[in-house]
Formats: sequence, C-alpha cells, structure tokens
Amino acid sequence: MKIITFAVPCYNSAEYMERCVDSLLKGGDDIEIILIDDGSTKDNTPQICDDYAAKYPNIVRAIHQENGGHGEGVNQGLRNARGVYYKVVDSDDWLDEDALHKVLNKLREFVKNGQELDMMICNYVYEHVCDNTRHVMHYKNVFPTDCVFTWDDIYHFSVSQCLLMHSVIYRTKLLRDCKIELPKHTFYVDNIFVYQPLPYVKSIYYMDLNLYRYFIGREDQSVNESVMAKRIDQQLRVTKIMIDSHNLEDVKKVSTKLYKYMLKYITMMMTISNIFAIICDDPQKDAKREDLWNYLREKDENTYKHIKRGTIFALANNQSKFGQQTGVFFYRIARKIYKFN
Repeated sequence: MKIITFAVPCYNSAEYMERCVDSLLKGGDDIEIILIDDGSTKDNTPQICDDYAAKYPNIVRAIHQENGGHGEGVNQGLRNARGVYYKVVDSDDWLDEDALHKVLNKLREFVKNGQELDMMICNYVYEHVCDNTRHVMHYKNVFPTDCVFTWDDIYHFSVSQCLLMHSVIYRTKLLRDCKIELPKHTFYVDNIFVYQPLPYVKSIYYMDLNLYRYFIGREDQSVNESVMAKRIDQQLRVTKIMIDSHNLEDVKKVSTKLYKYMLKYITMMMTISNIFAIICDDPQKDAKREDLWNYLREKDENTYKHIKRGTIFALANNQSKFGQQTGVFFYRIARKIYKFN
C-alpha cells in the first residue's frame, strides 16, 4: 500500500523539476510519485520523467498526455493515484526533507490504526527568487495543533491566511467522492481544489511544520501581476466554477465556521477578479465585471449582498474611477506586505 501519491504536473519543466522530484524521493518506498508530462515540446521534460520512472520503478510513474493545462495534470494524477492520500506539488516547488518525514510518519500512523483522516494541513514557505527572502505562512492561530479536529474547532483566519494547494493533503477517496474535476487549459484552478472539497471534509489534522517550499518570482509565473491581467477570462471562469460548487447558505447549516471561511475565500476571489478586470487592457472589462456580479447574484443572492457591503475591497467593485483606483492601490499594498506574487 502506498501512503501518499504526490502528483507533479510538468510542462517544459526540465530546468527545475529535478529539485522537486529529488525532494519527494526522500519519502521512501511507500510513497508514489506520478509525473504528468503535459504535452511538453520545448525541452526534454518527457525524457526526464521516463528516466525517473525507469530508475525508481517502485516509486515513480510517468504519464504523458496531450496538453491540457495544470488542472488536467491534477485530474490525471487523481485518476491514477494509488496512495491513501493525495498531494499536488508543482514542478518548480519542493518539499522540506525533515518535515516530509514527520508528515509521512503521522500519515502512516493514521493508516495503520485504520483511522480515516480527511485532510492534513501544514505550513508553506514563499521562496522569493527576486530578493532571496522567505516568508512562512502558518496556521497556528487558526487550527489546534497535533490533534484531530473538525471545522467547529477552528479559530479565525487572518486577512492574509487561506488554505492553498501548497498547504493541504487530502484523502484520495474523499476527492473522488466529491467528484472534483478541474477545467482544462485554465490557470488558477488550484482555488477550486482548495474550496470545492471542504464541505466533504469531516476530520482535519494540523502539523506546525514548514513542509512546502513555494518558488515565486519568475516573470512568466502565473501569479505575476501582468500575467494575471492578461488571463482575466480564466480568473473569471474559475470564480464562476467556485460559485457554482456550493450554496453557502447550505454550508452554513452544517458549520458556521466553515461557512465564514468559505465566504471569506469567495470574497477574495471576487475581489481579485475585479482588481484584474480593472488592471487589464480588455475593452470589455467593465461588461465582464458586471457579468460576474450578476452571475453571483443569480446563483447566491445572500453571498452577493454580503460581499457588496461587507469588504474593504468593495471599493474595487465600485463603478467610480476613484473607487476602482483605491481598490487597486490597496491590493498592491497588500501584495508588497504579504509578498504573495
């Protein structure tokens, strides 16, 4: 039995993917690494995947697919995963060795005891290439540490705190049961991955360990501001999929604390979508912003009303130039403080 499957979507990743894979291999023989070559053509990524699979046949599998984007890489990994747990690691990121061993030991304990843990959470670290600095995102103020808990046991997320793909490990069966399917040829689908499954999660465990190292700062990276502005249609698509995934009033009936967190997250997505619709050069950007708000109002009017009146970034949703410029200003200040892209 494999304790965990690490899925690594790879697209022209030859320059940096070996650091990622080598860090995962430190996990030993009861892990599985699936390297998903997403139609790479510009370098020898396919060969590197095959070489790892040949060298470590009991650990690594290589899957080659037509280009479908990061989301299809995640989907492909999940379809083929044999591990009890599932984690996505981007090919330019890596895991800390000491933290990895501690996490795996804990997951082995759950599996050995026959205890079905739905989600494990660990810290992640922003590794900024531009100035060689690091910034740890932890959850010590949000979750009980080193014990199993539910959504009703959590505390308050700060403005800068959200669960990201970097911080979560899901039980594989849970992801399959909630029928998550990320859209092809779309960036920012990691937001769906850490939002849609949450109401299905009944048991959680937080380890205050800096497991995931998130490499950030390349000019072509998907979270670069100029890149995000050019991909506004994909941002809007992801936000609409998230709106479709749950009516938050239904979530509220099950857990008020989970409802508050998911409301915070969808508020963030609406704000980011509006910010980048303002920044982008698309001549239809005002119509697209209006369409997004209308979409939310039709799907979930209570959430629409809450976001419209309840967030400081509502300025970004204002029709006035002053409001829009102020919203962008606050976003850029937050980006400098928290260094999230």
